[in-house]
Amino acid sequence: MQKWIMSGLFLVACAMAVVLMFTLPSREQAAKEAKPQLPEITMNAEQAEATVKANCITCHGDQLQGGAGPNLQKIGAELTADQLYGIIAKGKGGMMPSFKDRLKDEEIANVAMWLAEKK
Repeated sequence: MQKWIMSGLFLVACAMAVVLMFTLPSREQAAKEAKPQLPEITMNAEQAEATVKANCITCHGDQLQGGAGPNLQKIGAELTADQLYGIIAKGKGGMMPSFKDRLKDEEIANVAMWLAEKK
């Protein structure tokens, strides 16, 4: 009786392993999800400012001077557009929320490019 139980458990474990092999993301997919890529767009400063005013001023201030969030007035001297895109899309720490579900990729990229010019 124990042989049948052990054989059954082994068969179930093998079946689960096969299912996981085909459903888990590959290393390339996991790396791509871990580091979002900045889409190629043409920056529109007016739209970027409107997006920032609608989503960022409560933490970063109306002049990007900081408050609950850091000062962003010269953030372009410290971070690239790619880095800013990743932070805006994924969030950072417990204070900076992710905006990937609130904004379109193009809007995030536009804001990142606009902030990257602040030096």
